[in-house]
Amino acid sequence: MTINWYPGHMHKARREIKNALPEIDVVIEILDARLPFSSANPVLEKLARHKPTLKLLSKSDLADSEITAEWINFFNKQANTRALPIITNDLKTLQPIAQVCQQLASQVRESRSVKALVIGIPNVGKSSLINSLAGRKIAKVGNEPAVTRRQQKIQVGDKLQITDTPGVLWPRIENLNSSYRLAASGAIRDTAMDYEEVGLWTAESLLQRYPKALMARYKLKSLPENGALLLTEIAARRGGLRAGGLVDLHRASEVLLHDLRGGQLGRISLEKPVDIPLELTTLEEALSDSDETE
Repeated sequence: MTINWYPGHMHKARREIKNALPEIDVVIEILDARLPFSSANPVLEKLARHKPTLKLLSKSDLADSEITAEWINFFNKQANTRALPIITNDLKTLQPIAQVCQQLASQVRESRSVKALVIGIPNVGKSSLINSLAGRKIAKVGNEPAVTRRQQKIQVGDKLQITDTPGVLWPRIENLNSSYRLAASGAIRDTAMDYEEVGLWTAESLLQRYPKALMARYKLKSLPENGALLLTEIAARRGGLRAGGLVDLHRASEVLLHDLRGGQLGRISLEKPVDIPLELTTLEEALSDSDETE
């Protein structure tokens, strides 16, 4: 599956980020704690590679806490980088942000605020974070991706000034698993993906990672052997069987994805740090093979 969803305003956002960076002390990148690798944007990473970076793992209340701890440790080992798990509407988890930004921007004198640029893909919780930090509704919040459309600056206390930007997704997502994870999490508009295809991938992934959660949620007596059978079981329990016993895979996929996104399956993470090297190697080999055939 190749997802290619890159609205015109995102091209503009990329230019705005590039123009803003020379005046920025710290880059704050918001990631989805359930998929920190897949929700990172390599385009933005390339633009901001010389800046200290604070990675905020948003939606940490929906993610597997043990795996989130692995990701925090993974990022904190990187040069000039810190990471924090956050919940965008929980001020207690947001309190360390200003102090960590000051630590990262150690060259900034006490006489002025640290200037931070907030970046992230759509629907990762960026607008909710901005509103919580500001203590009032500044950024528009929505469940659909790409709500923020323009850059804006917000003063947070005396020591931090943040610049918000529109969410920017990859121009083209090459890693197949990342494509599926982003679609499953809600970062991709539903109209830009195949629900049944994403539902089947999600079913297969969750069978491997969280079988007990699936059995509890859908009251399964035994674990299905594959994703297709899992979707069939979900359809039977959630009004997804048509006349003649035909399975409505779209309906079953909707149920599974909505349960995942809403936390009804429990705290779920879709990737671990140890998953990524193998996926990148597989991707490089696939691209190499493609180049040779051409």
